[in-house]
Amino acid sequence: MLEPTTALRPIPEFEDVHEIWPRGDRLQAIREAAGEYRQRFLTQGQVRAIRSVDIAAAPYPSRFAFQGYSLHVNPVMSIVNRMMVIQFDGFDGKLKTLVWEPTVAAGSAEAPFYNKIEKLGNAVRASRFFVKYYNDPHTVLPSLGLSNADVDYVSFDHLHVQDVRMIMGSDTPIEGEATARAPMFPNAKLLVHRRELGTFESMHPMQWAWYVKDGMAGVPPERLEIFDGDVELGVGVSLLWTPGHTDGNHSLCVNTPDGVWVSSENGMAADSWQPDLSKIPGIKQQAEFYGREVVLNANTLEDSLDQYDSMIKEKTMASRSPRDPRWLQVVPSSECVSWKRQWPLIPTFTHGGLNYGTIVAPDRHVR
Repeated sequence: MLEPTTALRPIPEFEDVHEIWPRGDRLQAIREAAGEYRQRFLTQGQVRAIRSVDIAAAPYPSRFAFQGYSLHVNPVMSIVNRMMVIQFDGFDGKLKTLVWEPTVAAGSAEAPFYNKIEKLGNAVRASRFFVKYYNDPHTVLPSLGLSNADVDYVSFDHLHVQDVRMIMGSDTPIEGEATARAPMFPNAKLLVHRRELGTFESMHPMQWAWYVKDGMAGVPPERLEIFDGDVELGVGVSLLWTPGHTDGNHSLCVNTPDGVWVSSENGMAADSWQPDLSKIPGIKQQAEFYGREVVLNANTLEDSLDQYDSMIKEKTMASRSPRDPRWLQVVPSSECVSWKRQWPLIPTFTHGGLNYGTIVAPDRHVR
């Protein structure tokens, strides 16, 4: 495996906090470390620009979305995936472009969970009721005045339902295809946590349904930037290790004119991080009964205590929304939609997309 380059900087505030025992002490240590890092992060500067673009809405079991706390009449809901384009100053002083969550729907359909849905006959027609396609990640960059060759980094909070071969390219053809896939972003490296990559090496039955079989097969090692723990990418942008949902889950953290935003799939709506404000039936009441500050996205409970701690880490880092200061700026990477037909699973508050600064093409002569 490749070692991280000097382009990535470890975040010392979080060093060894995941080793603290007992678990209540670990949670407190994570909360304190996030508070300390937040203060330093805010002084380091802001990203140059962000654009978020909706990619697709997909079906999702309602019982998973809010840890079984919500009351609902529909067994299936819809979640929307958003891709983000972030530009920032690297530590080398050069403009960098990160693409966050460029999900390819055709690849996601091959994850065992969704593949089984498609094979259930009548369920196919039902699932289409919950599906909507907005944009193809391959065309988003040109619509913003960039080429796909301008991207330096690609990353996902985790690799559930991702066929990485369709994004980063592969030396060998995908089954059923005649030729190997060329990379969607030819000059980019995939930023991936070492533990997330390790999941593909030996899959546990509790992980299997959500990972695309052979999704990393043939991806050239030189296309990967493997990291451990928490890292800073450049001015105003970090990847925070937030294990629990998956072993290698990490969250995007960016500093903007409106303060700090955090994005991951640990929760499915703003309600997940602030259940005390939720109007979705059952969520506030169950969270109060159990004395819990957050409500997990619970399709895979690889480690529910770690996931809980990670969501506390995220909400401690996030700033308050200028639209409504009661709400913290944590935006799900896959978010419960606000369609009326999904009642009563309608988010109490939705941040929507992120739009800051001006996306610019880099000087290609300097690359």
